Amino acid sequence: MSWPKHVSQVALPMKDRFELPEGVIYLDGNSLGPLPKGVTARVAEMMADEWGGQLIKGWNACGWMAQPGRVGDQVGRIIGAPKGSVVMGDTLSLKVYQALSAALQMRPERKVILSDSGNFPTDLYMADGLVRHLDQGHELRVVAPEDVTAAMSDDIAAVMLTQVDYRTGRMHDMRAITEKAQAAGAVMIWDLAHSAGAVPVDLSGSNAEFAVGCTYKYLNGGPGAPAFIYVRPDLADEIDPALAGWLGHEAPFAFDLEYRPAPGIERMRVGTPPVLQMAALEEAMAIWDAVDMAELRAASLHLSELFIAEVEAACPDLTLASPRDGAQRGSQVSFRFEHGYAAMQALIARGVIGDFRAPDIMRFGFTPLYLDEADVRAAVAILAEILRDRLWDRPEYLARQRVT
Repeated sequence: MSWPKHVSQVALPMKDRFELPEGVIYLDGNSLGPLPKGVTARVAEMMADEWGGQLIKGWNACGWMAQPGRVGDQVGRIIGAPKGSVVMGDTLSLKVYQALSAALQMRPERKVILSDSGNFPTDLYMADGLVRHLDQGHELRVVAPEDVTAAMSDDIAAVMLTQVDYRTGRMHDMRAITEKAQAAGAVMIWDLAHSAGAVPVDLSGSNAEFAVGCTYKYLNGGPGAPAFIYVRPDLADEIDPALAGWLGHEAPFAFDLEYRPAPGIERMRVGTPPVLQMAALEEAMAIWDAVDMAELRAASLHLSELFIAEVEAACPDLTLASPRDGAQRGSQVSFRFEHGYAAMQALIARGVIGDFRAPDIMRFGFTPLYLDEADVRAAVAILAEILRDRLWDRPEYLARQRVT
């Protein structure tokens, strides 16, 4: 299987831009991206020269306070968001809460949050917690992913969906669902945790009111990297943040006792930005200056389709759990296997790193920034050997660890 002609084999992969351990085939960038080269030096420089040398002066002298907006613009560029509409900080769970609470305030006469059973659990947990604590008769309504558009009705205040399913990679049509939601009078919120840096996203074109996402997956920001939130520019000066943190205040250092929201996207800031993590993310984002998202998507589809074909030919015990049509799939492929957890542990022990999602999903992420055809073929060969010889059936692979 050859590369599509329109994919630049010079630009992709960019293996020399990442610190990848020798002998490892990394198919888990959909869960935690690898360390980009330059990040270690940048964080060391920040610690020694900025924190160490400037002390508290670093907030002004080194631009720490402006970092959330500056890095937000870097992220915004690859998710189709205009400058000044994305800000960084806090965790994805908090950003979900912010977007959802703001959406409910925009539709006070409606009481339903619509989501689907493919959504990441924390999004549903945050919605359920908000509903319970508001105690105003709201309801979280969860339907099957394929039933979302049919479930649109005039009692829905907000539709909250993850674009790419974390388990199977199934991908919602952002533009079509947003149009349906807004035609029903609802506010649209997209979670881009498995989209940003994986598939082309056009937030401006979709007209969605809100989007949130994390940066430790395809954006390679490192474990605990800050999340982002997008607010459509025409709404940014109107929304009333439920989490009214001091850095979302119009004048944080006036230390007023009364909260006044900052103009625009700045009002979605909450607490002190994680400067060390932000420095790592900002350096990691430099890679994206050389990446064309259309080329990345074409290469991702090529690698994932090669993987599916090779696995189905060599591993008959596995059943494809992801959509077969690449247009309906993000940048990961999942297979079902009764002993999937143990098989994945055996695979990891052989240097092929993917992950497992209960009850029986083996997940494999395809990131063309550092993967090529040879990696795919080698990974499948090792997987086939593990399954053929039942190498997974060992006590050390069957014992469940805390993180799967």
